[in-house]
Amino acid sequence: MDTAAVPLRPHRVVVLALDGLLPFELGIPHRIFGRPKDARGRHLYEVVTCSVRPPGPVDTDADFSIHVANGPETLATADTVIIPASYELGPVHEEGVLTDELAAALAHLRPGTRLASICTGVYVLAAAGHLDGRPATTHWAEAERLQRLFPRVKVDPDVLFIDDGDVLTSAGVAAGIDLCLHIVRRDHGTAVANEVARRTVVPPHRDGGQAQYVERPLTDPQQASTTAARAWALGRLHEPIQLRDMAEQVAMSVRTFTRRFREEVGVSPGQWLTQQRVERARHLLESTDRSVDQVAHDAGFGTAQSMRQHLQTALGVTPTAYRRTFRTEGSAAAGT
Repeated sequence: MDTAAVPLRPHRVVVLALDGLLPFELGIPHRIFGRPKDARGRHLYEVVTCSVRPPGPVDTDADFSIHVANGPETLATADTVIIPASYELGPVHEEGVLTDELAAALAHLRPGTRLASICTGVYVLAAAGHLDGRPATTHWAEAERLQRLFPRVKVDPDVLFIDDGDVLTSAGVAAGIDLCLHIVRRDHGTAVANEVARRTVVPPHRDGGQAQYVERPLTDPQQASTTAARAWALGRLHEPIQLRDMAEQVAMSVRTFTRRFREEVGVSPGQWLTQQRVERARHLLESTDRSVDQVAHDAGFGTAQSMRQHLQTALGVTPTAYRRTFRTEGSAAAGT
């Protein structure tokens, strides 16, 4: 069969626009998911916006409203639903309960629909019961309130986003970009996600979590940064790297370096190294024919077994399964 003649049904992303929404966050899914294409130039996603009411205006937090052409029944057509932040969630934010209007809209969701939130959109998922007993995140300034209002949710205020399979949540504002790029990466591999990031002029993967953005007392401007140590480590990921080696690059004691690194990046040096090695392994598995043993060496894991364990923890798949999923499709799409 000529596969070129087979119509592609793009993965449908429905963005739920609520009154008081932030225009920036509303636009993130359209920007990120509107870019990816397959090797034949066909869009991999279709992005549509709907509201909880019949077609009409939806207020924003700016000095304008937007006209949304789709009503809540559009949610029934979604493969993925994304709920951006809103400053007018009313009882959802104040009491942790859905309005009748919002509950009726969410009732259109089909079982198995992937759900995602940006910033305070997480309150909607929590109030609907989708986060009970599950990990979730939101803007660091909202984390304490979210936990208090929904004690059954396992709130993590330090990360940029959380992928819990069929439900994903992100921190505030620009973390929505990180989340959407992650979804593209999860669906179609790093090559496709990296191409979207390049065209959007954003990093394909940001280091650390949102702990680095939490307000803290100002530090001495004369204090050294750990940037040079990170650059040094990235140039030799294939080699054994000790904490003291990184600290020596910026003339710090191990104790001072570890504290400063966590302040700047949001995770420990060891966690950061593992993240970078996982990303290097993913890239090599997608873009080269090197053996699993060679990829493990070049990414700095030492042995295939070590890499297998780390990829299983980070991605939920083995190196062989990851390559089988993304090697051909990802590499081909990256050339478009």
